[in-house]
Amino acid sequence: MNKTALVTGGASGLGYELALLLAKDAHNLVLIDIDAEKLQEAKQLIESVYSVTVQISVKDLSQVNISEEIIEELNGLEIDVLINNAGFGLFGTFWETDWKREEQMLHLHVMTTTHLTKLILKGMVKRGSGKILNLSSLAAFQPGPLMSLYYATKGYILSFSEAIACELKGTGVTVTALCPGPTKTSFQQVVSNNTSENKITFNMASSKEVAAYGYKSMNKGKVYAIPGRFNKLLATLPRIMPRNTAALIVKRIQEKNRED
Repeated sequence: MNKTALVTGGASGLGYELALLLAKDAHNLVLIDIDAEKLQEAKQLIESVYSVTVQISVKDLSQVNISEEIIEELNGLEIDVLINNAGFGLFGTFWETDWKREEQMLHLHVMTTTHLTKLILKGMVKRGSGKILNLSSLAAFQPGPLMSLYYATKGYILSFSEAIACELKGTGVTVTALCPGPTKTSFQQVVSNNTSENKITFNMASSKEVAAYGYKSMNKGKVYAIPGRFNKLLATLPRIMPRNTAALIVKRIQEKNRED
């Protein structure tokens, strides 16, 4: 029997590329996304190429208690692989940015990721097998002025993933935090109305490259994965320089991107 993987944000970008890799390895899929049209397109494309079934569910994952709704709809279906991929960013000074949008981001990155992981993890541990991939970011390794909550939530995802990965040793279940740098996805289009990360072309990887690296790392059971040698170097900088200096460097980079 095929194993089943659940992918949030699975309609496009990294989520879709990860779904393709899972389907290639004969995983049936449950794809969850807010974009109904792209979800349907993803389902048709994947099922036309691979002999797997694809269930789709249109959900706003930033809503409170959405994880319980997802589990109820699964109706007892066992999830062998969980990929918490959905996310978005918001640019601007904290006192000026929109709280409602920030609240949605906090619920999505922190509450939904945590709750869905908890609800699915119990079954994995009971069965003695399972893999979880949580989408963090290179942003997790330093503070991020002008994207303060995005950086902070990605730091949470990394810390959370590392902690439960340690707890799960010997259970047959692994947790991996994928920490990519700038990546060509739809994420850049929704950072803000005034600026977007698609202006950043230096050191930008494709979603296919990042997905392949993350998928391989997950299958190896790595605790965290940083695609690219330059990104690995950047992740170490906050450890060898004062944190306020790291924050200032990030701020200057963000300001430059806003001007370009």
